[in-house]
Amino acid sequence: MKIARIKSVSGEIEYIEPLSDRRGNLLSGDLEIGFTRQNQEIEYEELLAPIVPTCMLCIGLNYKEHAAETGKKPPERPMLFIKSPNVLLDPFKPIELPRHLESQEVDYEGELAVVIGKAAKNVAEEEALDYVFGYTIANDVSARDWQWELGNGQYCQGKSFDTFAPLGPWIVTTDDIANPNDLKIETRVNDQIRQSSSTSDMIFSVARLISFLSGSKTLLPGTVILTGTPPGVGGGMNPPAYLNSGDKVEIEIEKIGRLENPVVEEVTPGD
Repeated sequence: MKIARIKSVSGEIEYIEPLSDRRGNLLSGDLEIGFTRQNQEIEYEELLAPIVPTCMLCIGLNYKEHAAETGKKPPERPMLFIKSPNVLLDPFKPIELPRHLESQEVDYEGELAVVIGKAAKNVAEEEALDYVFGYTIANDVSARDWQWELGNGQYCQGKSFDTFAPLGPWIVTTDDIANPNDLKIETRVNDQIRQSSSTSDMIFSVARLISFLSGSKTLLPGTVILTGTPPGVGGGMNPPAYLNSGDKVEIEIEKIGRLENPVVEEVTPGD
């Protein structure tokens, strides 16, 4: 089932099963108990990020080919960083290029995102997928200059500017995706293919990531795990091809759909 979060024409935030452009079946429920069709078709005004995460855990260098393009050795254990809550962005809303703390190296990262549906702690790898509610698409937008030299090597600054985590367009539940590590993933900038890979290239599978991340800590329902990006990021091109105002970024993952966002410059006070 596809589960979308929307703002209805009356201004209410609802969950629906999308049917066609701006229409869907109303749903009731939540991540832990699941969602039920209400046999009521409604019209919506706006498609929102399908979940407001309780936590956003992100994995770096998790594709073999991406590690190779960065010139780094593949990690022995998953490399974890966290994005702050202000980054969440709805489908079709604009990614803002930072101008107050200026960045000239804003990059895209198309990623499979995992939505945890029930509390998970010290989970065995062979049971890990039982804790997944579903999957969606994320763009781990990154200011490379702040990620590296300006941020003293700490990822959080370069990963946590406003609008730096587009998410959506909806969640696809696990009954429609049996194997999350066998999905085609593609990122396009202005209709030009930049990333084209498969989640089978992950160094650490989705199950392995959940098992590792739940070690000695609880993954709460609503935790979203960004599982890493394949090769083809702008910073890995020669010369680098970072995002500019006026660009359009599209990320498509097999069996899920397409996440699209335009790019604009941040409007700062006095502009």
